[in-house]
Amino acid sequence: MVLFAGSMAMLLGFLHYSTAGYLQRQADAEISAEAADLATHYRQGGIGALAREVSNKAAANVGRRSIYLLADGDQNPMAGNINRWPEDAVPDDDSWIEFNLTGPPGDPDPIRARVYRPGGQLFLLIGRNVADERSFTQLIVTALGWGLLLTLALAVAGGLATARLIARRLERINSTAREVMAGDLRQRVPRRGANDQFDHLADNLNNMLDRIEYLMAGVRQVSDNIAHDLRTPLTRLRWRLEKLREEPNPELLEQSIQEADALLQTFHALLRIAEIESGSRHRFQCVDLSALVQDVGELYEPVAAEAGIELHAGSPPAPDSPVQATGDRDMLFQALTNLVDNAVKYAPHGGEVKLDVVDHPSHVELRVADTGPGIPADKRGEVLKRFYRLEESRGSPGSGLGLSLVAAVAQLHGGQLHLDDNDPGLLARLILAK
Repeated sequence: MVLFAGSMAMLLGFLHYSTAGYLQRQADAEISAEAADLATHYRQGGIGALAREVSNKAAANVGRRSIYLLADGDQNPMAGNINRWPEDAVPDDDSWIEFNLTGPPGDPDPIRARVYRPGGQLFLLIGRNVADERSFTQLIVTALGWGLLLTLALAVAGGLATARLIARRLERINSTAREVMAGDLRQRVPRRGANDQFDHLADNLNNMLDRIEYLMAGVRQVSDNIAHDLRTPLTRLRWRLEKLREEPNPELLEQSIQEADALLQTFHALLRIAEIESGSRHRFQCVDLSALVQDVGELYEPVAAEAGIELHAGSPPAPDSPVQATGDRDMLFQALTNLVDNAVKYAPHGGEVKLDVVDHPSHVELRVADTGPGIPADKRGEVLKRFYRLEESRGSPGSGLGLSLVAAVAQLHGGQLHLDDNDPGLLARLILAK
């Protein structure tokens, strides 16, 4: 309100300067022009010509709109339309003066004048009756004053209305926050649909609540899965330890160690997923994905050859045009190895696994395709959850966390993991923003 009122005061001041100030400057310009004209008559005809011209101007002036007075060195009138030298007019002061002149009606008229020295012991006073200008100026000041008061009133009313509107919208956000703090994570901040800053704030808060709800659901899912999926191996491990306590058995001991290692790997994978989902991006840098594909291919080529699977790791990177993206190389390497490990694990003997990178204008894709059994379309969203495994995969080694880790890496990099049909087999596409 203060800033608005101050701005309006400056605007009104400019209007006053542009109107009332213009009238005064116009009157001053007329006085200066007449002084120059009279000075010309004095130079051409001397005192007589100057006195005649002053008398002519005074006689032609109706209503004493203009004031003329030619006086000698003692300020005695010689010509003009006033009969004495004004008290406020200092003869030797070449400046603008203002004084009141009592007219025939008896009301004093404000006069703005200036004293000139045409030459010798002569003094010339030229002025203008500025009563009309003063009245007009007073009207302008009154109008501007009322305008400023009206502006202040509108500023107060507008400020209160805006404050109440903002308070209502903030209360909606606070109400949603209280319901969320009370435990209802399904609540969302309502949008008004104006696409303004409050709607943008609502969108950001709702996205944050979606993320929190997703993480909380993940925690509950992990807790449930740990309770169900890890109970069996822990029970099996305890049974083996009981047997070892009764009778030493090297085979049971080795199996127990392997079981413990598998449990440790599961917990390590869970911690790794939690670390990735925390959103740490401080290690992001430009990554050469073509070189990354080649490194993963070299790592898994002996494993694939041992399983009787042909592994193709794309074409070598071009030195002048590498396929690049911004990200964490270690995370991308681990995600890609998980995809290749699954492909090699489920591809049949004599099958084929293709690993490649595809460059698009807005994004890049890391692709892993195999000729295995694939994943049914209705299960492709489920396999991204922690500990979820297809029935036909439960007999093979694994914990059901590999694809969850890849999905977490994709989300951290602002991308997605898509599982499509390779006909036959599965095509995994890790999409990353450039």
